[in-house]
Amino acid sequence: MDRAPLHLSILVLLFFLPARADLPGKWELLVEDAGVASMHTVVTRFNTAVLLDRTNIGPSRKLLPKGRCRRDENDAVLKLDCYAHSVHLDLKTNQIRPLKILTDTWCSSGQFLPDGTLLQTGGDLDGLKKIRKFQPCDDKTTCDWEELNDVELSEGRWYATNQILPDGSVIIIGGRGSNTVEFYPPRQNGAVSFPFLAETEDTQMDNLYPYVHLLPNGHLFVFANTRSVMYDFTRHVVVKEYPKLEGGPRNYPSAGSSAMLALDNGYSKAEILVCGGAQYGAFLMRSTDTPAHGSCGRILAYGGDENGKEKWEMEDMPFGRIMGDMVMLPNGDVLIINGAMSGTQGFEMASNPCLNPVLYRPDQPVGLRFMVLNPGSVPRLYHATANLLPDGRVLLAGSNPHVLYRFDLEFPTELRVEAFSPEYLSADRANVRPVIEEIPERVRFGGAFDVVVSVTLPVVGIVEVNLASAPFATHSFSQGQRLVKLTVTSAVPDGDGRWRIGCTAPPGGAVAPPGYYMAFAVNQGVPSVAKWIHVS
Repeated sequence: MDRAPLHLSILVLLFFLPARADLPGKWELLVEDAGVASMHTVVTRFNTAVLLDRTNIGPSRKLLPKGRCRRDENDAVLKLDCYAHSVHLDLKTNQIRPLKILTDTWCSSGQFLPDGTLLQTGGDLDGLKKIRKFQPCDDKTTCDWEELNDVELSEGRWYATNQILPDGSVIIIGGRGSNTVEFYPPRQNGAVSFPFLAETEDTQMDNLYPYVHLLPNGHLFVFANTRSVMYDFTRHVVVKEYPKLEGGPRNYPSAGSSAMLALDNGYSKAEILVCGGAQYGAFLMRSTDTPAHGSCGRILAYGGDENGKEKWEMEDMPFGRIMGDMVMLPNGDVLIINGAMSGTQGFEMASNPCLNPVLYRPDQPVGLRFMVLNPGSVPRLYHATANLLPDGRVLLAGSNPHVLYRFDLEFPTELRVEAFSPEYLSADRANVRPVIEEIPERVRFGGAFDVVVSVTLPVVGIVEVNLASAPFATHSFSQGQRLVKLTVTSAVPDGDGRWRIGCTAPPGGAVAPPGYYMAFAVNQGVPSVAKWIHVS
């Protein structure tokens, strides 16, 4: 594929970009030294974050409390390991507390259960079949990792993907050498063959960390390499195969990203976005300077042509990008952030950091959907993460392109934690930013309830109430990420600058699997600080 036209367009774009201060978005440093480089990150309903790395990484920069060392005679680096490889971040104070993890979590997977417990599965070495849990807590309680000893995975899961299902159970899909699926809680049939994963293998193993999205019809959209299917996980059959996405492989190690766009309008359709990736062969050749591609495909995965004639709508990002993270923002836009413009995924296999985030606006026509945002200054390459916060900012953590922690190279192990504020949090929009004054803590599927908000300026138009999940972010894909726009009535005055909005909860678990969500009120594209609610 000839990359010259894309490179020329990037140079022209960079030449005409406004000065840094003129571009939308704001960066801030939250933690100078978190002690660990976060390979996996989640945000909990207690407004905390859990940062998680490998256990066989050698010394981190955070010690465990005295007497809590981990002993592992099989660890090639440290037999007696007194360093933390996971930490708890209090987002109110930005204080860090060390956590103890026992088994190796390298390239593992995760998902929140309906009760808010984080389920964490697989990894490498002694963690290959391991199941772990983390029960989140407030700042007055000391919660920590729990390693399950009475149950394990049916197969080893390294580079697998987890997705919560309509009934609250979790499906675990794929992994290196595991072209199967299984469930938690475990089912009698154990691991079940999923031939699609074997079919999408290539010499680079581009079927790892498959992109999995739960569709509103209760089936799964599964994407691996360049192909995608609709998968009925109850009968273990492929219901539909979608057209091949051109432009090269997109999954690990070729490192594109994917998101399901916001569900709304009666939940009668679902669109999937897949963007970026490395050129095929960059991983095999260990090429750090092969330009990434910037192509994006968007497809109507559910609610379209029942004869299976859906097509990918193609467009190009302003930059080629690998290892970019897609974050669904509360207003339905997609933030694409982190990553590099050359190379591939893997240790010391990327260069040319892509410091400019990009905003993807789904409701705009092709050619007008992308907006280049204010660049950061911290390169976040391999093993970096991005997570939506309840205040509408995006949490950035991690980046360790090295086997061990290294601070003497061009792209060092990154221990800083940052937040990026999208344009909707700018000072000139503060007058339209709503504040949620009243909202129930729990809602039932299909139930009616009211949300009361206050706004400085009078409300014009519809105030949305949108539910955002808290996904498990790792390796350029947020497992379980979804944004559900509720059916609402027009806001009516409720006195003293308050407005009452009638809402209908999602109709069932296929639209919003049971669990905790960040509920945002969104006025003219500007989100409130979220309140956590439980949907069941």
